[in-house]
Amino acid sequence: MQNLIKNLLLGFCVILCVATVTYNQPVWAETTQVCVDLKDELGRPLKDKSGKVQQRCRTMKKHEKLEGTKVPEKK
Repeated sequence: MQNLIKNLLLGFCVILCVATVTYNQPVWAETTQVCVDLKDELGRPLKDKSGKVQQRCRTMKKHEKLEGTKVPEKK
């Protein structure tokens, strides 16, 4: 009987931990791809053999801006 209570308590704690972790860090966050042109030391765009401008692309997460209260001005 005591072993059953320990297993139920452990199971509840595991479920609570998993629910907390998935709630705070959603896996379904929106992402966008941002590309930036590469430039040489003089500031000119780098081109490959076909004449296209080389780009560095990265995938970034979108963050929501939260509403807040206005900061009072100093007198």
